[in-house]
Amino acid sequence: QVQLVESGGGLVQPGGSLRLSCVASGSIFRFNVMGWYRQAPGKERELVAHIATSGITNYADSVKGRFTISRDNAKNTVYLQMNSLKPEDTAVYYCRGLGGGSYWGQGTQVTVSS
Repeated sequence: QVQLVESGGGLVQPGGSLRLSCVASGSIFRFNVMGWYRQAPGKERELVAHIATSGITNYADSVKGRFTISRDNAKNTVYLQMNSLKPEDTAVYYCRGLGGGSYWGQGTQVTVSS
């Protein structure tokens, strides 16, 4: 059974930074793509960023230049470094793995507020 566990969320002031982590229960090489999604209250879940096994990345326009997705294959972990956070970044952030199915983590809350 594949499990993805996110961590690193919390409360941060506007302009601050957070780093989210997503640890897989097995090798992340099984996933062709790993991504971070977010869902704000009353809104649909949306893609934030994803990274392929090749290392190619893709970002939502709203986070380009502020967020960076990366992966550490040895640690079976994908990260999302979030800088210059804005109140509109407030959401539950989910990790997703695509490969032989679609797998989701349980989510981690990020709140950006003064």
